[in-house]
Amino acid sequence: MRRLALLLSIPFWLTGPVSAGPEPEVIRVGSKKFTESVILAEIVTQLLRAEGLAVEHRAELGGTRVLWSALRRGDIDLYPEYSGTLRHEIFAAQPPDVPLRELAAASGVQIGPALGFRNGYAIGMLRPRALLREITRISDLAQHPDLVLGLGNEFLDRADGWPGLQKRYTLPQQPHGLDHDLAYRALAAGQIDVIDLYETDAEIRHYDILPLTDDRDYFPDYDALLVVRAGFAADHPNAVPLLDRLAGTVGQAAMIAMNSAAKLDGKPAGEIAAEFLATAVGIETTPAGSSAWRALWRRTLEHLALVGVSMAAALLIALPLGIIAFRRPALGQGMLAAVGVIQTIPALALLVLMIPPFGIGWAPAVAALFLYSLLPIVRNTHAGLTAIPLPIRESAAAMGLTPVQSLRLVELPLALGSILAGIKTALVINIGTATLGALIGAGGYGQPILTGIRLDDTGLILQGALPAAGLALLAQGAFELLERRLRWHG
Repeated sequence: MRRLALLLSIPFWLTGPVSAGPEPEVIRVGSKKFTESVILAEIVTQLLRAEGLAVEHRAELGGTRVLWSALRRGDIDLYPEYSGTLRHEIFAAQPPDVPLRELAAASGVQIGPALGFRNGYAIGMLRPRALLREITRISDLAQHPDLVLGLGNEFLDRADGWPGLQKRYTLPQQPHGLDHDLAYRALAAGQIDVIDLYETDAEIRHYDILPLTDDRDYFPDYDALLVVRAGFAADHPNAVPLLDRLAGTVGQAAMIAMNSAAKLDGKPAGEIAAEFLATAVGIETTPAGSSAWRALWRRTLEHLALVGVSMAAALLIALPLGIIAFRRPALGQGMLAAVGVIQTIPALALLVLMIPPFGIGWAPAVAALFLYSLLPIVRNTHAGLTAIPLPIRESAAAMGLTPVQSLRLVELPLALGSILAGIKTALVINIGTATLGALIGAGGYGQPILTGIRLDDTGLILQGALPAAGLALLAQGAFELLERRLRWHG
């Protein structure tokens, strides 16, 4: 077991820089999990990097609350945001007459330069279907309760999203929640009738979607801007004038064109940002890039680090817990119930729950994976020891073996098959679940999967999905060979 734990921890030592995080002087730019945010963050990253500053773009970290919490904690230094989101989502409980800059300052955040365009929410339908049913306004939806609404998961829960919209327009529909990028595909396929839009989405023109008139003025203005942590100017005084150069440079048409280049033409966000900076700001930059094999190798090391460290920690904790559960049956029932409850928590929810104590990135993902790995190991260790016939344990005692000697020489060897099966189950689950770590900046095979979903690129999705599946199959095969060898040696 000691050798197995050491083997599983090797990826941690191979990928030390992944876990160590950026150096203090590195500027960390965050972005949300949608194309426009990634492009804007890449523009900021390349602008600062072109002037010799060390910058890291932590892409696709999740939704508004994840990015806002990361900014306040200091896990990131700045990210693109929208005035309406701040006013109606972050500060929804605050008086509306208090200036936004004052509200942000009270939270340890500063409002940076406005970028020059607006990107608010809208509600849309395919134009032919909308005109066929004479629907041009959001209020018209109330007369068509049979329409199927597919709304983004974040929009469903936002203070400026579906709850308020349904109340304002008295809408009878019960919407389905799904990823915003996947909603367009479902709409085009006829699986849903109505979706929420971002006004600068390239898909609006591509799919011929009609944005319905907000005839009761529900949606506020969403001016694009940058938000930075309070101490950013003091820590990076040379960066502030550079950020000010972006003020008013991104027009509505320019943002739609950039989104279109990414979503419809498949152009990388780095190239789009470089072209924008050259034409709009007059700064020549070179987007950071690497070969496909180098990127795959980096993602593999990141994934192995997540899995290896979390599994090593789980072995060190779960094996003793399983033994204690066997030796102390009354206490063991409580232990098994506790690890069972942890296993019922959805993986994404568990990742988010780990953000407050650990921040974003590698640490919360490892913590969540560690907790997810406990149940199979604890349960199988307990079950393997419990299944040993009582006469065998009595014989060990009759031979004068102490409880520790009996455990080491008799019980654990007999239970080893069950224990290895639990470790194998935990490892395979761990490898698959680790792909979700990309949602909070942990990297790994989940990063190309997220990007592929965002860009509707099956090739990118497979770049993460196939290696993850292959790694899981390799791990399962390795454990089966190990089990056969142990059975052979009897």
